[in-house]
Amino acid sequence: MDLISAAEAAHRAASDREQIAWVDERDQLLGSLPRAELRERGLIGRGTFILLFNSAGQLCVHRRSLSKAVYPGYWDAAAGGMVQADESYALSASRELEEELGVSGVELREHGTFLFDEPGNRLWCAVFSAVWDGPLRLQPEEVLEAKFIEPRLALAEAEAGALYCPDSLQSLRLYLSQV
Repeated sequence: MDLISAAEAAHRAASDREQIAWVDERDQLLGSLPRAELRERGLIGRGTFILLFNSAGQLCVHRRSLSKAVYPGYWDAAAGGMVQADESYALSASRELEEELGVSGVELREHGTFLFDEPGNRLWCAVFSAVWDGPLRLQPEEVLEAKFIEPRLALAEAEAGALYCPDSLQSLRLYLSQV
């Protein structure tokens, strides 16, 4: 395999089979489907976005692995992922933050939801934030690197052409509109 390791490919295949909450345009639960099927059929799933800050107010941004099906190698302003069939948004956010960045036991603050609708990535998104000053433990199948920057710098970098995930930027804009 040229760009991704066998372990990353196996992780991607397993995640494509996960049963994900399937919803309509009003975020009403319709059932569950494998992640890959949701994407292929252009259906809407649920996702979580967790904006992780340090106590100085800097935002953790991380670069997605090249094995990611959506936005491989892009910078991401939020940890997060798809809500599994048996999860609430909050439970999914807690799980994803621990899986991707190794952060657990923190208070998650809710900031609302929005519909992100782009070909190949249709999601009802719930936005959370947390504060953490401890070490990060990056999940190698998901995250290549991470750094803390000023939150508005992520938006400025994206406007200047840096590759940032548009869905996580929308979650950051929602958060910034409230502070």
